[in-house]
Amino acid sequence: MQIKMKAMKRILPILLVVFLLFTGCGKENTYQQITQEEAKKMMDTQDVIILDVRELDEYNSGHILNAVLLPVGTINEQTAAQVIPEKDSIVLVYCRSGNRSKTASDALVQLGYTNVYEFGGIITWRYETE
Repeated sequence: MQIKMKAMKRILPILLVVFLLFTGCGKENTYQQITQEEAKKMMDTQDVIILDVRELDEYNSGHILNAVLLPVGTINEQTAAQVIPEKDSIVLVYCRSGNRSKTASDALVQLGYTNVYEFGGIITWRYETE
């Protein structure tokens, strides 16, 4: 019994370290969901990249001022780097209704982007578009 306790005391710290390595110390990199009002304020006061993740025909029918197009289905390391060269850039992501923007935001985070904000869809955007 005493031998098993000594062995457990040696193994427990090792198991704890392995667990923390696999869980990233409990901190998971993820995007932040914000309101459209918060997104607009960021657009007006900060250097941001506004990312429209709809398809080209949707983008051409109207988009948020200064938005760049990167359809959700085309997001990969190369296409993202063309539009967002710095991984710590502030990226504001939207689509039509808010579904594709969540998928795109998650994809960007998986590629290592650290300041990704998802704010829903253009169908409820009450500010200026072009």
